[in-house]
Amino acid sequence: MLTLAKKITIPALALLLSSMAFADKPGGTYAFDKKGAHQFVMFKISHLGYSWLYGRFNDFDGSFTVDADNPENSSVQATIQVASLDSNHAERDKHLRGDDFLEVDEYPTATFKSTKIEKTGEKTAKITGDFTLHGVTKPVTLDAKLLGYGDDPWGGYRMGLEASTTLKLADFGITYDLGPASETVEIIISVEGVRQ
Repeated sequence: MLTLAKKITIPALALLLSSMAFADKPGGTYAFDKKGAHQFVMFKISHLGYSWLYGRFNDFDGSFTVDADNPENSSVQATIQVASLDSNHAERDKHLRGDDFLEVDEYPTATFKSTKIEKTGEKTAKITGDFTLHGVTKPVTLDAKLLGYGDDPWGGYRMGLEASTTLKLADFGITYDLGPASETVEIIISVEGVRQ
């Protein structure tokens, strides 16, 4: 489960960048609002095919640069501290961080760096990038959506985006048998960036 979360989390941030391209003139570089806690990297994986297990990564950071005139030139990058995995169950979290899954001592971070952004609608885009998780780097594509942008009450300028993708755990070297219903994990990312 953790594996999927990491993947997605990392990947997820890239979609933020592509969405920005739709603003009037929202160009610039945006830092994730880590201080204000307006960012989330969540995962969802089937439990035996009977229910869903949800979790998140509490510690991640990143930034995105938006080219409003040429969205395809935008970019995004993010780093997730895998040990911050939180599934609301201490013993399960310990197992997920251990040798059967994420091996956080050996692979403490998951990263995402965009390589291509393709606008698919007025406020949607596909963000493709290199995602590294559990020591394995593979291309991942995020379905991203622009949520909003504009001035904030503190004199700054913000942009919000969300993105999602589905990852196959085995692709990242996580082969612990959780059953056929749990071979993939859905990653959901919601980020608010502050223009620098």
